[in-house]
Amino acid sequence: MHQAIDIHSHMLCEEWLQLFRAHSGSRFSIRQVTGGKEVIHYDGVAFMTPEARMFDYGQRIAAMDEAGVGLAVLSLTGPNVYWGDEQASARAARAINRSFADAEAQHPGRLRWIASLPFQYPGAALAELARAIDEGARGVMVLGNIGGASLTDPRFEPIWAEIDRRELPVFLHPTVPCGCAEMDIAVYQLSASVGFTFDSTLAVTRMIFDGFFDRFPRLKLIVAHGGGTLPFLAPRLDRCHEVIAAARTRISERPSTYLKRIYSDSVLYSGNALRDTLEVFGEDHVLFGSDYPHNISDMSGILATVDLLPPQLRDKVRGGNARRLFAI
Repeated sequence: MHQAIDIHSHMLCEEWLQLFRAHSGSRFSIRQVTGGKEVIHYDGVAFMTPEARMFDYGQRIAAMDEAGVGLAVLSLTGPNVYWGDEQASARAARAINRSFADAEAQHPGRLRWIASLPFQYPGAALAELARAIDEGARGVMVLGNIGGASLTDPRFEPIWAEIDRRELPVFLHPTVPCGCAEMDIAVYQLSASVGFTFDSTLAVTRMIFDGFFDRFPRLKLIVAHGGGTLPFLAPRLDRCHEVIAAARTRISERPSTYLKRIYSDSVLYSGNALRDTLEVFGEDHVLFGSDYPHNISDMSGILATVDLLPPQLRDKVRGGNARRLFAI
């Protein structure tokens, strides 16, 4: 049985949190929610809880040991570093990336990491990408939107071109979707249950119809949470491509063919959902992830679902696919 490698695995560092508190601007706040926890809000929508275990690598390794996970690929969750001016955002990216490099040095057999970049400032992002790769980053982290801007915005093209040139994996994690204030998703903290999957789905669908994967064919995109709702919507995307002229202005192939080029994780909570994700993305393109240490994570439960797969497929999802993709 292959070693379990968790590719959807987050941590924070104190310097990042201090910079966020000081420089995140008026649209962000940190305040208590029902239940008493302190949560980061965007436009009044709660979406990320800085748990104590997000700063504790000893607790992380212990949780991995308990679940039977051998190695984790660390990344910075939302709001990542898309909230400050250029200096603050670049400092925050350097802080979290250096903290990950230090963590890998302390736990070389257990941790790897991918870099966060101040995407909204392309020059600074390119400089941080080069520095982070030199320090050991295995790929790049990106959110479903960059401070409200689409990932296909022309200003980000130089960053994508360099990522494509380096043939790096990119982990796409959702954040609060654009227009959240109008969608009434603050109630019941719907950002976690519905908003995030919507953000990922919209981001990737736009990339497909925009011809993004034709322009950047060497980029390896991994979509969080089983690909959002893409496995369910794939036939609908194909039908819209067939009957709506606007959907064919940039691509000629069916959208579902592009999904075969994309990867997803296994942060799902049923065997049926995992089956659908495997069917749409392919057995070589699904990787184990836990979403640890968010409160919605279930490292043991998700791994147990993966372990019910037929042995050859199980081993690919547990770690074989990740080992190949991240050159571990």
